[in-house]
Amino acid sequence: MQDIQFGQYPSSSQEIAQQQNRVLRNTYALLALSMVPTVAGALLGVQFHFAPLVGSPLMSFLLFIAIAFGFMWGIERTKNSGMGVMLLLGFTFFMGLMLSGILRAALGFSNGGTLIAMAAAGTGGIFFALAGIASTTKRDFSNIGKFLFAGLILILLASLANIFFQIPAMYLAISAIAVVLFSAYILYDINSIVHGGETNYVTATLRVYLDIYNVFVNLLNLLMAFSGDRD
Repeated sequence: MQDIQFGQYPSSSQEIAQQQNRVLRNTYALLALSMVPTVAGALLGVQFHFAPLVGSPLMSFLLFIAIAFGFMWGIERTKNSGMGVMLLLGFTFFMGLMLSGILRAALGFSNGGTLIAMAAAGTGGIFFALAGIASTTKRDFSNIGKFLFAGLILILLASLANIFFQIPAMYLAISAIAVVLFSAYILYDINSIVHGGETNYVTATLRVYLDIYNVFVNLLNLLMAFSGDRD
């Protein structure tokens, strides 16, 4: 995989378009590769009953945030080297392990396998539809970035608050909003690559991966709440 290197400036609009297409292709290739350690981590976590961190829910949440941001900091620091790719794959394995908790919860339903398959299919449908729009439209969606970031902060704060309040309706509302928010982030992040706002495929892959991951998790939450069958 190749990427635009610092200090190299395209000399024509055609070269710019070629470089943007290269970043997009490399992003899709690395994104597909990142699903391998994610699935491996999830399967191992389910098989060996991996406990998503330890301690109180608040401490587990804060520890997860610390580890995740540590990975993301390292990926960003090494994004122009092979180490950035390795850290990204390590991060996706970690996220797969963290995914095992909700997968075990889903498998506690008699139709758990169906719910997981529906969430995966729904996430895939959302991704391909929005990625297709983002990569073909001439519209630049960079102006929605601030609104999406504000929404992300609100969801994080609401999730943190609900650790204490434990309100089921609030939990479902957060999941529903998160599906919409991270779907919009898919549109925004892919569109950013197409229009040259993101020129590093490692960073681009990380962003799109997190979008897909969060859509899947929150969609599965909603499916378990409204379609889960304990009988």
